[in-house]
Formats: sequence, C-alpha cells, structure tokens
Amino acid sequence: MMRVKICGVTTTDSLKAAVDAGAAYIGFNFFKKSPRYLDLSSVADLAQEVPAGVCKVGLWVNPTDEELDAMLAVVAIDMIQLHGSESVERVAEIKEAYGLPVMKVIGVSGADDIAQINDYEQVADQILLDAKPPKDAVLPGGNGLAFDWNLIAKRRFAVPWMLAGGLVPDNVAEAVRLTGAQQVDVSSGVEVSVGVKDKQLITDFIRAANGDA
Repeated sequence: MMRVKICGVTTTDSLKAAVDAGAAYIGFNFFKKSPRYLDLSSVADLAQEVPAGVCKVGLWVNPTDEELDAMLAVVAIDMIQLHGSESVERVAEIKEAYGLPVMKVIGVSGADDIAQINDYEQVADQILLDAKPPKDAVLPGGNGLAFDWNLIAKRRFAVPWMLAGGLVPDNVAEAVRLTGAQQVDVSSGVEVSVGVKDKQLITDFIRAANGDA
C-alpha cells in the first residue's frame, strides 16, 4: 500500500478529503512566505481533527529552537520536516532536542545532489527528495517542478524515503514505477489554485498512486 503525504493542508475540508482518501501523512506548513502557511493556533485546531494512525508533519525551513519550542507547546506534531539548508549536524541536533522523527528534504536537480543522501541518511529518520527550486524561487518546494526520476531509479536507501516534486494524478503512477517509491508527497499537484486543495484531485492522486486509477 502506497503511503501518501498531502502537504500544505489549510482547511478542514481538505484535511477530511485527504484522510477519507487514505492519506498516511498530513503536512502543515510553518514557512511564513508560503501561500500554504498557517499560524500556530490554526494548525493546533486542525491537528486535533487528524485521526489516530495518520502522521501529522510540521514543515519548517531553517527553524530556530525558539520557533520549534513555540510550535510544540501548542501543536501535537508527530514528525518535523526540514525543508531548508539545514546541515547534517543541525538535523541531528533537532532530532535529539525534541525527541521526534525528522524528515530531511533534499532538493535534486542533478547527480551531484544525490550524493547528499548518504550523509543525511545517517541522522534523519526519513528522506524526502524534491525538485531543487529555481535560484530566484521564494519557496523551497511546492513549485510544481519535477526532477529526473532516472537519477534515483533502483537506488537503495538506508532509511524510508519519499518522492516529491511535480507529482500530479496523471504522472504519479509512472513516477512510482520508475523510482520504486513506496511513499509520495504532493502539495501543488492537488490544488485548483495556489494554496487551495481540491477534494477530487486529492482522491484521484491517492488512487493513482496506489495503481487504482
């Protein structure tokens, strides 16, 4: 069974659509420049609606300890996703300090980026591979871009990993076939406009990821 993460959830309706369709992870975005950003109180309310067994993921970009402290004081998050330029040492530090699983995002545009996986696998609980954003991009992810999936075809990973970047209902099955991914992440690929999730697209994506489309 494919494990799907619906990231950047901002409303009760999209949360319910994701859970009803079988999402294994719900992602909440704490990056203030993102159109999918929610403040702590809003996430706290939504997080209470996530049923047991569905992993609540908090997405951060180069967070300070103070920011993480503030989040964890009010939001019951199950996993921290680091989507910035956090070093291997910083990932290990956050994992030890907060006692939560950490997912490290690695931006990929070419073979050189794949080499980083070996280092981060030593400290992160999961790896998420996303398309590296353009140099002038404001957002580190959620840009609707894909990378060359052949770069990781048949690669063996030391920890669970997740594929992201430009995935939509029409291409996720092919991405899974080429890479062997058992987990996939989507945000913009199930939106009708920036930051606005669509129930049918969420359902179609999860069905396609599971080979049911």
